[in-house]
Amino acid sequence: MTTTRRTTLLATLALLAMTACWGSTFFLIKDLLDRVPTLDFLAVRFSIASAVMLLVAPRALSRLSAESRRHAIVLGVLYGVAQILQTAGLAHTAASVSGFITGMYVVATPLFAAVLLRTRITALTWGAVALATAGLGVLTLNGFSIGYGEAITLVAAMLYALHIVGLGAWSAPGQALGMSIVQLMVIAVVCLVATAPDGIVLPSETRDWLSVVYMAVFAGAAALVGQTWAQSILPPTRSAIIMSMEPVFAAFFAVLLGGESMTMRMVLGGVMVLGAMLVVEAGPRRKIEGEVQHLAV
Repeated sequence: MTTTRRTTLLATLALLAMTACWGSTFFLIKDLLDRVPTLDFLAVRFSIASAVMLLVAPRALSRLSAESRRHAIVLGVLYGVAQILQTAGLAHTAASVSGFITGMYVVATPLFAAVLLRTRITALTWGAVALATAGLGVLTLNGFSIGYGEAITLVAAMLYALHIVGLGAWSAPGQALGMSIVQLMVIAVVCLVATAPDGIVLPSETRDWLSVVYMAVFAGAAALVGQTWAQSILPPTRSAIIMSMEPVFAAFFAVLLGGESMTMRMVLGGVMVLGAMLVVEAGPRRKIEGEVQHLAV
């Protein structure tokens, strides 16, 4: 296996691990929001994530170029607002519907990449996008209507798509750690500013603190570092299709740990999304990518 192929495989595995981590948080967040307000939860979560990363890698910020710092600030704002909207939407809609709508970034990402980065998305890639979207629908939807929760979750999905495209354009392997720390700090500031007028409500139960720390350290800090590094290797649309596995993992953990029953729809939808990911991973690169690996903009 060549060095390039090995690095690409590692990047794919990093995105999958990050996606699994995100998927494990859906039922935790749904439960936690019954006791802790949305903005307060996010402010605490990303403040802890920022503090952990600064303790682990204090010198990473000094090695960050001025351009990468500016890019990370923009990406942090996009991600922070998306997190607020997605989590607020989750309080007003079913977790399954939230998972499906959030997964719409898999459709928006190639559109934004084509417009903003002037990349060429091939027919095979669009086929994988369509398969992933159909799989998400089979996996998650059982009736659907657009209300307040669904609308703001859709806006969040568009912001996530912009974040994916931005990471694909701006991230570099040597800058990934520093950019992740800046993004986490900006996300924390966005959430703190949003919740400051009403004060901050902290978790009052040990199990809630354990959930918050898990989501801060693993689904927050570690996941964002993994995503930022992986997207310095993989193009945006390919990354989005891999990340569409999030609802599959969400369903898996809901069955394993959340007490939900496995259904044929879960199995069929999961297989369809997995199939879409395998299409972009197993197909010839020249036919799948149709994209520039890294752009400086």
